[in-house]
Order: sequence, then structure tokens, then C-alpha cells
Amino acid sequence: MHQYDLYGIGAALLDTEIEVSDSDLQSLGVDKGVMTLVDDQRQQQLVDDLKDHLVTASHACGGSGANTVIAASYFGLDTFYSCKVAADDNGDFYRNNLAAAGVDYPAALRSADAGTTGKCLVLITPDAERSMNTFLGISAELSVTEVDPESIARSRWTYIEGYLVSSPSGRAAAIELREQAESCGVKTALSLSDPMMVQLFHDGLKEMLGSGVDLLFCNREEALKFCGTESLDEASQVLRQYCRAFAVTLGADGALLWDGEREYRVAAPAVKAVDTNGAGDMFAGAFLYGINREMSFEEAGELACRAAAQVVSQFGPRLRPEQHGALLTQTASA
Repeated sequence: MHQYDLYGIGAALLDTEIEVSDSDLQSLGVDKGVMTLVDDQRQQQLVDDLKDHLVTASHACGGSGANTVIAASYFGLDTFYSCKVAADDNGDFYRNNLAAAGVDYPAALRSADAGTTGKCLVLITPDAERSMNTFLGISAELSVTEVDPESIARSRWTYIEGYLVSSPSGRAAAIELREQAESCGVKTALSLSDPMMVQLFHDGLKEMLGSGVDLLFCNREEALKFCGTESLDEASQVLRQYCRAFAVTLGADGALLWDGEREYRVAAPAVKAVDTNGAGDMFAGAFLYGINREMSFEEAGELACRAAAQVVSQFGPRLRPEQHGALLTQTASA
């Protein structure tokens, strides 16, 4: 008997999202469009330099994996999330945010260790691109201790955030989760997460993928970098060595899907993008909802593209709870 539809693991980060200009990024020395790991001192320097922008900042419990699992929960899945927070105000905020979204978490998360909960400064430029500067804090210590074998065994799917590759203990936790899931017949999904992670930790991601996951998520740039090609068609063939199915997001061009037998191209609705932060996370959450509810790959991809388009058309990495229901109503009437 399954208690959870989806078990996820990833970094717990308190997101602060700020609108900036391209010249701001240049003057701050921030790499555009990728996630950069920074120490606490560098992040505080950025916050200090952007103090005039902070009046319009928005805050949310985040991290890529958390965004995906929370989206899946709001769509209607029973979900569980493993992460690590510290015994500080941000840790309390994070636990409360998970609970409010209906996401279960390990009992150990309630007795957090001393330290600093991870923080991510998300800088949004007028072209809607997001540039992230992440201080992992105590999330860098996420390890196999945070993996809950009993909850994995009671799940239909597991979801691994690719960002975990940057931490040796996080990578070990991701591998442990995949192996635990495989041992009890639970399906596995993994996201490559970010082009910089693919570039810097290619071998570590291959280790996390093992002999192949059931479903791989990535965007076009991640797919090309991971496969060492400039051709999406070539990347499509190479990716099949690492998974039994995949979904490659293509921004405004929708998504390329492979269900293990056939390829599909799914279109994305035309929207005015204002903030791309969280688009891939939302795509994964909506897609995992769809296949958990016996939609076809194509149907799940269509829902995921609509959900991601909704996210990029407003600020913030997640939708409001009621927006998930509206998307499902649109899907049912399509």
C-alpha cells in the first residue's frame, strides 16, 4: 500500500528574489542565468550592495526539489520531502511552509542542529532570466542520515534534485535514495538542475544516475552540455543511455519527451515571461502529478508546459495554491 505518491530530496533554501538590471549583475560580478555557490560572506556582500532593492524583495521556502514537491502536493499528490534545516528562524519558517503546502517530512527535521539554514539570492533581470547565488549553509551537510527508507518503500515515485551533486554527502544521499528505491521497486526521477552543475560535476551526476533512472528531467542547455553536443537530436539519443524516459524543456518552444518508445514534441502557451525562476521545477512537479494520475506522457507534458508558462508569467518560483486547481480544470476541459 502506497502512502506517498512522491518522495523528494534536495537542499532546503530560503529564497529571496530581487529585480535587478543587467548592469547590476555586471557591477556585482554575478554570472547571469546560472546557479553559483557562494559562501556566507559573499552572499551578505551582495545583500548589502542591493540594500536599496530589498524593499521589493519576496521571500519563500525554496530549493529546486522543494519547489517541485510542493507543486506536486498542490496539484493533489501525497508527498514527502527530505532536507536539512538549522535551528534558526529560517528553519522554522521552512518547516511551517512545507506543512502549509501539505508536504510531510522526517521527524528529525523538527529537532534541527545548530547552524544556518541555506539561503538563495535570486536576481531577476528585465528579460526574465534568473541568476542565483546560493549559500547552502547546513544543507551542505545533508547526508544519508536524512534518507528515510520506510517512507521511500511506501512511495510510488522518488525525485532527486541534481544540485545535490555539489556536496559529497548530498551526492551520497542521492545515490542512497536511488538504490533504496530500486531495491523495493519504487520508480526514480532525477533533474540535472542547472547548466553549471552539469559543467562542473558531470561525472558526479553520472554516478547519481547509476545504471539509469526511470525519468530524467533537464532543459535544452543541460542536455547539450551533459551529452557533449550542440545537436538536440544527438542529445536525445545519448540521454537514453542514462534513463528509461526523459523530458527536456525547451522554454518558449515547449518540451521534447521520450516515453521509452516514442518521442513527442509538446508546445508551450505563448506568454510574456517576467521571471523564469522555478519554471523547470514546476514543469517537473506538474509532469510527475500527471503520470501519477495515469495521464499519458503527452498529456502530462501538456499540463507541465501550461504550468511552467504560468510560473514564468508572474514573479516567484511557485504558483498560488488555487492556480494549480485552475490548471487541472483547463486540462479536463481541453
